[in-house]
Amino acid sequence: MAAEITHRLILLRHGKSEWSDADDHERPLAEQGRKDAPTAGKWLAGAGIAPDVALCSTAARCRETWKLAVPELSQRPRTVYEDRLYEGSPGELIALLNETSDDVTNLLVVGHNPGMHGLADALAGDPEGDLLPRMTRSGFPTASIAVLTFQESWKAVEPGVARLVSFWSPAR
Repeated sequence: MAAEITHRLILLRHGKSEWSDADDHERPLAEQGRKDAPTAGKWLAGAGIAPDVALCSTAARCRETWKLAVPELSQRPRTVYEDRLYEGSPGELIALLNETSDDVTNLLVVGHNPGMHGLADALAGDPEGDLLPRMTRSGFPTASIAVLTFQESWKAVEPGVARLVSFWSPAR
């Protein structure tokens, strides 16, 4: 019998973006977002999180967040830019996760609210300590990270299957 593999899903909300007349998809990071993105990368590295693959929304603020966070990691994961992360509902995001190969142990997703918060909340069937209430109270601020683990295949990801093991947001 094969040993069970623990899969890890890392959800990173993009950094604070500028409010401008630009199309929403093309809004860049604000100064605070450009400061927080590398800090998020440092937190990931310090936590020993090394994604195998990163799925990143095609929105400018997500691409820029990832570009600033990834140099802090010990190794650059394969990055896939995914249109479906932009404005994806938790259900649509779960369907996207279900497409992930089981060869991927650690998957990082760079996306948007309310999708990131809704996905973390939906999947977290068994949080550690006060993480879920703390995440819920905070509203999943920009540049926040939620880390969830589960034993099932990516194809079996559904609400309640994961355990929320970490939640971090930048100090401001």
